[in-house]
Amino acid sequence: MDFLAIGLFSISAIALLGSPGPAIAALIAVGRAEGLGRGIRYYTGLQVGLAAAAGISAVGLFSMIKALPSALQAMTALATVYLIFLAYKIATSPVGAAVAQRSTPSSAKAGFLLGMTNPKAFVAFATLFASRTLMGANPQGDLALKWTLCVIVMIVVDFAWLLVGAALHQATLSPGKERALNLCLATAILLAAAMSFVV
Repeated sequence: MDFLAIGLFSISAIALLGSPGPAIAALIAVGRAEGLGRGIRYYTGLQVGLAAAAGISAVGLFSMIKALPSALQAMTALATVYLIFLAYKIATSPVGAAVAQRSTPSSAKAGFLLGMTNPKAFVAFATLFASRTLMGANPQGDLALKWTLCVIVMIVVDFAWLLVGAALHQATLSPGKERALNLCLATAILLAAAMSFVV
């Protein structure tokens, strides 16, 4: 086992999986809209979806998906439609005294959908799994170790981003500033989707 390679792999995983993208923008928005308690449902579903996507990449199935343009286009379209819907709900959610009426599509199922259909995540996983070998004499162990490290990184960095959103949920803002923040979060989701779904 190459511990230097494991350390470098972990740093690469943090950079690739922890950088802003559709899932992270969605986590911040959901945390902002619903707080940590309710946002954890979305976070949990997202982690399960991402872990499954990492498993698909680990066994080389993402290469097959990329070889079928219609399958990749369907994944991209599904994730994009969901993100547009999420951005709309965030942008139009009530502010001020009407905040109790706020409704955000933040179920575990919605998180799982984004985790499983996010092309940015698949590309990141494919890049990581194709990187330097961590366990040279054991290819299956190497893939299992890389998958485990990716899952650990995702759990930690995504929870940190959810906490950022939850901190914004606790902030006391005027209705005007709250509306502006909601619009900024919605725009961030749309921009992240536009930039990340070019694979």
